[in-house]
Amino acid sequence: MDPATLIGLVVAFGALYAMLTLEGVHVEAILLPAPMVLVFGATIAVGIAGGTLKDFLHAVKALPRAFTGKTTPPQNVIEQVVGFAERARKDGLLALDQEAENVDDEFLRRALQNIADGTDGEELRLLLEDEIHTRSKAERSAAKFFTSLGGYAPTIGIIGTVVSLVHVLENLSSPDKLGPMIAAAFVATLWGLLSANFIWLPIGSRLARLCDLEVERMTLQMEGVLAVQAGSQPRLLGERLRAMAPAYTVPDAA
Repeated sequence: MDPATLIGLVVAFGALYAMLTLEGVHVEAILLPAPMVLVFGATIAVGIAGGTLKDFLHAVKALPRAFTGKTTPPQNVIEQVVGFAERARKDGLLALDQEAENVDDEFLRRALQNIADGTDGEELRLLLEDEIHTRSKAERSAAKFFTSLGGYAPTIGIIGTVVSLVHVLENLSSPDKLGPMIAAAFVATLWGLLSANFIWLPIGSRLARLCDLEVERMTLQMEGVLAVQAGSQPRLLGERLRAMAPAYTVPDAA
């Protein structure tokens, strides 16, 4: 588990709390039900309206991954694929069928089984590329949903403020109430900006980044197993795969 999102959000809200405390503002001053219901409720509603119900359900299912998503270091992938190359060089491609039984990753397992079954290299490449594209498209759909919420939220917050200010204008005859009412009116704008930049946009960016890492991992696996099928020498294969990965993610590359 990579706790980057959880750490980031905790620090961000912690900084907000620190500011409120230093300014002498009570947290209850911004925890007003009416603007929060409008901002969160309407933002999610228009997000649903901007796509399909299946998009929304898929995004909800992907949400936990933003906090608990695991990433596989490229070095681990490289070492695993080089191990397959050594086994194939020693016992032949048919031995990869046995290796596939010990692989948890479904994408990699199917690739090894196809190689053991004698699938043509070009056909296998097309199959794997299609699967990578489909996986990427599905995961980016969830990221796009949360990013769209980050775009809607500030405007909805302004709408809430305008509605509240209309109520303020209706009570000009009560000057003693105007200060608290105006302050409360701007809470909607605050929550619009806050939810966009502290919640929706970070989650969308996190899911998009996880998608990029997943595509990079699957691409390494694809190029690796295809090289194994072509009879690539293990050491050269390892060097090639290291060249495909960012240097900071492969410590042994130096």
